[in-house]
Amino acid sequence: MEAGLLKLDVYGIAHDLAVQIHRMTMALPSFERFEEGSQVRRSSKRVSACIVEGHTLRKYKALFLNFLYRALASSDETQEHLKLLKETGSLADDMTFKSLFETSSELSRKLFRFIQGVEQRHETPQYLAGSELDTLETDEESEELFG
Repeated sequence: MEAGLLKLDVYGIAHDLAVQIHRMTMALPSFERFEEGSQVRRSSKRVSACIVEGHTLRKYKALFLNFLYRALASSDETQEHLKLLKETGSLADDMTFKSLFETSSELSRKLFRFIQGVEQRHETPQYLAGSELDTLETDEESEELFG
């Protein structure tokens, strides 16, 4: 994993939140662990995974934004699953709910601001601009590089 990714606040928050939610779901009632627990685990883990995929493809603004918007959607989905767990009584600990929900809300706000920044100021990273792969014109040239 690239060091630049690890410096992104949105990635750090998303990764940590996914770990916290995973642990929380292991304490849910058994029937809920495999129902709503499974859904909230997947949506929370998808946030950090989409940030990683988008960051890897950041050379291409449209792809980068696509993955960031998917991360935002998954973050919002995570909030909905947390609310459902709370309102159904499966997540009875008020402090745990409040902490996870507030962190997820903060993550959505930060992701939205990050997306706005990418939309306004995206530049292809210098070391990714004009790579050999962009200039390949024939299958023979790619064959030479990749065998």
